[in-house]
Amino acid sequence: MTWDETVASTIPQRTLGKDFTVSALGYGAMGISEFYGPSDDATSLDILSQVAASGITLLDTADMYGQGHNEALIGKFLKERRGEPGVESLKVATKCGIDRSDGSSGRSINNRPEYIRASCEASLKRLGVDRIDLYYIHRVDPDADISETMECLGELAREGKIDRVGLCEVSAQTLAKAHNVYPVTALQTEYSLWTRDIEPEILPMARELGVGLVAYSPLGRGFLTGRITSTETLAEGDFRRSNPRFQGRNLEHNLTLLEKVHQVADRHNATPGQVALAWLLAKDDGIVPIPGTRRSRYLQENLGAIDLELEASDLAGLEASLPINATHGERYTQEGMKGVNA
Repeated sequence: MTWDETVASTIPQRTLGKDFTVSALGYGAMGISEFYGPSDDATSLDILSQVAASGITLLDTADMYGQGHNEALIGKFLKERRGEPGVESLKVATKCGIDRSDGSSGRSINNRPEYIRASCEASLKRLGVDRIDLYYIHRVDPDADISETMECLGELAREGKIDRVGLCEVSAQTLAKAHNVYPVTALQTEYSLWTRDIEPEILPMARELGVGLVAYSPLGRGFLTGRITSTETLAEGDFRRSNPRFQGRNLEHNLTLLEKVHQVADRHNATPGQVALAWLLAKDDGIVPIPGTRRSRYLQENLGAIDLELEASDLAGLEASLPINATHGERYTQEGMKGVNA
């Protein structure tokens, strides 16, 4: 589908932390490099142009996505598409901490200050910017001193290399300890109708500290769109083919959880994916979901969620039908879960 600029509208703004203002819906760029099957740079550059023209102002990437390819592609976009609608308004968030220097299949968590510094310099070069708007630690090493990590990030901020600091997938305790050393602007974690485990402790702590929440995989890695009923339809190389939540009886059970989402969608003449995003947007005005897509029609569908106003009965019904821990299967493989909520 050709991008139609007439669908572009002014997206409401939200503030993460004290003063980091971005669009209420961001864009997760991971999938334009790997993990969800084949992609090509020309198509990716076009979707980035559409993202910018739509009014989205937050681009989310990481140094480990495509082993630097994702950042380099965004850097190419920022350089070549300068002057296009919305490009100058974009704020880029990137991450370090997952070390893939041993190859695409090998990875480790690395929070050593010298590694963080080297990673930051490499990201600045690939992105072609003088300063990173929001710099996350992608995964926290449970054996590292979070205070030392935050001190390093604080030094990078004072040197002007990064503007604000973020953490990914940390516990409430770690978040509080880190924030006490240097202000955390945003916590990025998986959060959606089928991943609600942050609600008892982590989300309240973020609210208490004034830390914004950036919700990745807000569509449950595409599951909440209702379009995935079997891994057989997924492309070769799509990591969901081995994701526990998409396997066998886990998938059969999880599909039953979508009934209420479909009901609410039908009542509002919306799609299940729009309902899932609208639920997140209604949950807290300090939450910014970052769905990713490589297709124009899905980008436009995601944007439609902004204007979808769910009733209180809809929100209550969705939460009752998809309670915390209702989803079967871990959200990553056993290896992938090692760095979660450290």
